[in-house]
Amino acid sequence: MKIVITGSLGNVAKPLTQQLVTEGHQITVISSNEARKQDIESLGASPAIGSITDVDFLTKTFAGADAVFVMTPPAMTETGIVESTINAGKNYAEALEKTQIKRAVMLSSVGAGSSVENGPIKGLHHIENLYKNVVNTSFTFLRAGYFYTNFYNDIPLIQNAGIIGGNYSENTNIPLVHPIDIAKAVAEELVKNESGKSVKYIVSDIRNASDFAKILGTAIKQPELPWVEFSDEDALQGMLQAGLPQDMAELYVEMGRGMKTGAVQKDFIDHGSPVTGNIKLEDFAKEFSAAF
Repeated sequence: MKIVITGSLGNVAKPLTQQLVTEGHQITVISSNEARKQDIESLGASPAIGSITDVDFLTKTFAGADAVFVMTPPAMTETGIVESTINAGKNYAEALEKTQIKRAVMLSSVGAGSSVENGPIKGLHHIENLYKNVVNTSFTFLRAGYFYTNFYNDIPLIQNAGIIGGNYSENTNIPLVHPIDIAKAVAEELVKNESGKSVKYIVSDIRNASDFAKILGTAIKQPELPWVEFSDEDALQGMLQAGLPQDMAELYVEMGRGMKTGAVQKDFIDHGSPVTGNIKLEDFAKEFSAAF
């Protein structure tokens, strides 16, 4: 199959590209970074260098493909983050319609079933609704859990303050996922001959926040590492001091609040809380320890 991959060589797109090339598919990888061209070619794929804000570029790249993996970067701008995410989805939708692509897989998120209390995820909520109106393309909305790799952002807090935390309690259950498990699920969905629009979940593990402290702390030889529940204001100020833009920090605070209330997890629970990934928190802890 001829398959187009968006996401450059990121945490999901790179292992996805590697798997699909190994399976014998003809892969084109979209990247905005000219320096990625050689790396993409070294994987056995064809690079398409351009911007996902350019509908003509997307249309040209999608033309003739059997399937497309569409994902939007988590923060394309420092302000208007949700709006810019939605606009990227609109560009994908227009290019898919113009090229009449038959099959697409969207990287969405647990929490995309809600339009409120989900922070940056609300952009994906709106994009799912956009794609439902792309009439000639069958879609899988692959809703992923909280990326394990997000825990790398907590390393400075652990190193400087000896704690890990968020604006939700240690008893909050969070669906987690490893990018490699996502890549495997995307690869499986892309080659399916399906019609219509469907929601599926890719989650590797479900753990409460106290396990984040215990498992990751043990891996870095800090078994007593505590989980600290921050107020929304303290969480916001901490992220701003760490250098996050105001808009993104506020969205993350909202998402944490949604995790605390259960708004983010509700659609996942309503679908039976499926765990289909293989990489557990203890497995990721080894990677975390190596990066610490």
